[in-house]
Amino acid sequence: MTTAEPAGLPAATEKAARRDGAAPGRAAAPGGPAPARRGPKGGRPGEGALDLLSHGFLVLWAVLAAGPLLWAVMTSFKTSEQILESPWSLPDALHFENWSRAWQTADMGQYFLNSAVVVAGSLAGTMLLGSMAAYVLARFTFPGNRLLYFLFVGGMSFPVIMAIVPLFFVMKNLSLLNTAHGLVLVYIAYSLPFTVFFMTSFFRTLPQSVAEAAMIDGASHTRTFFQVMLPMAKPGLVSVGIFNFLGQWNQYLLPLALNVENEDEQLLTQGLAALAVSQGYDGDWAGLFAGLTLAMLPVLVVYVVFQRQVQAGLTAGALK
Repeated sequence: MTTAEPAGLPAATEKAARRDGAAPGRAAAPGGPAPARRGPKGGRPGEGALDLLSHGFLVLWAVLAAGPLLWAVMTSFKTSEQILESPWSLPDALHFENWSRAWQTADMGQYFLNSAVVVAGSLAGTMLLGSMAAYVLARFTFPGNRLLYFLFVGGMSFPVIMAIVPLFFVMKNLSLLNTAHGLVLVYIAYSLPFTVFFMTSFFRTLPQSVAEAAMIDGASHTRTFFQVMLPMAKPGLVSVGIFNFLGQWNQYLLPLALNVENEDEQLLTQGLAALAVSQGYDGDWAGLFAGLTLAMLPVLVVYVVFQRQVQAGLTAGALK
């Protein structure tokens, strides 16, 4: 006659198991490795100081990056006298008339609209042409493939200031000087090298089996690109689109050289520079900071709305 084993471990064995790091209800394996020593709160020794140093550096970096922006926004609600007397103090009241004065009197509204039209057209053209060229370079093998790719990459290292003079005469001979559509074409050519470089690397990470399945189902190359591969590349498109938007919205040299005759068609960066000169002489520093804040708002809004997509696009190529 056999006797039934007890349901649980004896009390002494249970305490020993807990002391040796084994799970309750199980005996520690004889001769097993001793548990590694941990620092405070289960971390390794020295991790606390390293975390404190890294967090302190990040806080300092955030203050240096966001501090000037917050100060400019705060200053835009002050009067010119308050800016000169106490530049670091908070405004005594929110003077929204600074914004209306910059928008209407300084024609910032017209400059804003001109920039929006030019950047919208150039961004659409850049993303369409850049993604199409990148898809062909990434997915098809043909003579000269690598040469074309390196030509686009080489365009990233070519400073635009070296092409200003010949670009001016080319635009003049084509009757595109001082026109919005001419500036759109220049912006597209200026942004294509980085777009092709970025999207070529991204298209290479997409699975080839999906494109092959679409071709087997009878889809053409055009339909496969627009309906299958392009939606899969959405994170990369959003990321490079935001980078192109920032570069084109803040562009100053190209409009200054190619769009100078008609003041009604000048862009926001040109208008902001003119505002800085005129308001400096007039002493209207409040209107100047209001105009500066108006120029920054689209960039901040775009980044805040699409920051998750930017991070996803930048890391998608590393996690295949």
